Amino acid sequence: MAKLQAAHNRMFHNVFLCKNCGAKRKIDPKKILEGKISCRKCGKKKFRAMKKK
Repeated sequence: MAKLQAAHNRMFHNVFLCKNCGAKRKIDPKKILEGKISCRKCGKKKFRAMKKK
C-alpha cells in the first residue's frame, strides 16, 4: 500500500518532540527558533524534529 502525501504531512509536517519528556507539539518552526514555545508537560523550551519513518 502506497503512503499518501496528505497523511504523511499530517503525521510529520511541523511536528516536534520535547527533548526532556518526548511530548509532541505541532508548531511552526519559526516560533521554536525564537523560543516562544514551551512544553505542555514539563515546561522546557528544547525541541527536536520528529524523525520520518
